[in-house]
Amino acid sequence: MSQRLNMKKLIPEGYKAILAMDTFLSASPLKKSHKDLIDIRTAQINGCAYCMDMHNRTALQHGESLQRLFVLSGWREAGLFSDEEKVILAMTEEITLIHQHGLSEETYQLALHHFDETYIAYLITAILSINALTRVGVSTHMRVPVVAAEHKQ
Repeated sequence: MSQRLNMKKLIPEGYKAILAMDTFLSASPLKKSHKDLIDIRTAQINGCAYCMDMHNRTALQHGESLQRLFVLSGWREAGLFSDEEKVILAMTEEITLIHQHGLSEETYQLALHHFDETYIAYLITAILSINALTRVGVSTHMRVPVVAAEHKQ
């Protein structure tokens, strides 16, 4: 599968607009660990290898453990995530898979138990942002960069 068009080069202002939410979030009170979980889980759901690679690397730089990254897609069974993180991951899945039923009342109420409405708004914005970016990655077949020292055949 070859990489398709490069939106950043073809329509730089449009691509900049897509990135604007993520830029906004970088200066928000959203915890880096929360954003990392959202980014990685969304990339997994949407099948964006480019985003999975990038956001796993970022999470490691932020101090995330390899063990938690290895089992993130099985977070419900892993026993490695806090109740707060489980709510964030449930929100991420329900909003990313919005065609199934959207953000359920149960998950929203759990979120209110852990966060105030403003923080929930930031979480939703983070989920929307990475969904847009992963869809760009999948639609354009963005390639995972091969790092020579890490490449083993």
